[in-house]
Amino acid sequence: MWPNRSGEFSGLLRGVVLVLLGTALLTLSAKVNLPLPYVPMTLQTLVVLMIGAAYGSQLGAATMIAYLLEGAMGFPVFAGPVGGLAPLMGPTAGYLFGFVAAAFVTGWFAERGWDRSIVRLFAAMALGHVIILAAGFAWVAFGVGLGAEKAWLVGIAPFIAGTLVKNALGAALLPAARLLADRRI
Repeated sequence: MWPNRSGEFSGLLRGVVLVLLGTALLTLSAKVNLPLPYVPMTLQTLVVLMIGAAYGSQLGAATMIAYLLEGAMGFPVFAGPVGGLAPLMGPTAGYLFGFVAAAFVTGWFAERGWDRSIVRLFAAMALGHVIILAAGFAWVAFGVGLGAEKAWLVGIAPFIAGTLVKNALGAALLPAARLLADRRI
């Protein structure tokens, strides 16, 4: 009677499983952190951009939104054993909300084949990092009220080297993971 219903359900179930897997990976990546005065350095941006590239724009962004909702509901998904609204209104808020746009943009480029080349994937992920850092900078500078100079010193400068390393790691890992998945190893 409805020939596509089981296909739609299996697609929805696959999406839900991927979102839950993605939010679990984001939670784990938040726990690997180096505390800094305002914003901790974590592995989250690496995972955000890999999810965007692997899941595509819509599912990648949906995964980030689900992650933020889990945190807002009080689940301890953020850096440290933290959940609730405080991280979504404090110094980390800009970065966290930047995850949604960064995953979407990285996913959009991946959907256009940029995930099949390490150099182009590096560029797409670099743009994702710029989005996250710009959102974080803007929030720290103007939302928290530290001003542009202080926001640069505490919200951008400490992250530049780590961002380049995570960007290169993500651009190398995703194609390698796809190669292994294609070989079913």
